[in-house]
Amino acid sequence: MLKWGTLIGPTFLLRVARGMRVQGRWRGRMAGSLERDLDEFVSGIGFELVSMERGGGRRRPLLRLRVDRPDSRPGHSSVTVDDCAAVSRAVREFLEERATGEEQWGLEVSSPGVERPLTRARDYSRFAGEMVRLRGHGPLVGGSRQVVGRLVGLEGDAGREMVVLDVDGERTSVALSAIAKGTLVYEFAG
Repeated sequence: MLKWGTLIGPTFLLRVARGMRVQGRWRGRMAGSLERDLDEFVSGIGFELVSMERGGGRRRPLLRLRVDRPDSRPGHSSVTVDDCAAVSRAVREFLEERATGEEQWGLEVSSPGVERPLTRARDYSRFAGEMVRLRGHGPLVGGSRQVVGRLVGLEGDAGREMVVLDVDGERTSVALSAIAKGTLVYEFAG
């Protein structure tokens, strides 16, 4: 069953077969384990797992995956609708092997879109030179919970990384742990 979503970029929705029940509705350690396993699996078929979200309700849980090519550049994702369909089929088979129970699950696979989320520390190094928007758990810079600037990169040791930005010509550092959400900012050619 194919349906088109409203996300920017290719989206593929698939109704997954019976047997997709995971105890605890994918909370806690199971969720982390599933994400790690999916990350490894998706990498093995030539894609990068950008993000995994669980949604839906008790009667119809939904798993949303955003995938990208490991070598993609901002605004130039080479993920096609056919790629999303292929990843959906492969992930469905992978999940069916892990499943227990008789519930029906929905699976949605899409590209990350032009304002790609920055979900891992390595993204802040990979996309150096690009415009980014950071939202914080609390104030980030100058008392504001949001900052937009050109990404310089990532500095510091694991667990104490600092994201370095150029904001209006001034170099600013934000603790990676203080960032609730980071995304690329699409720059229109003009």
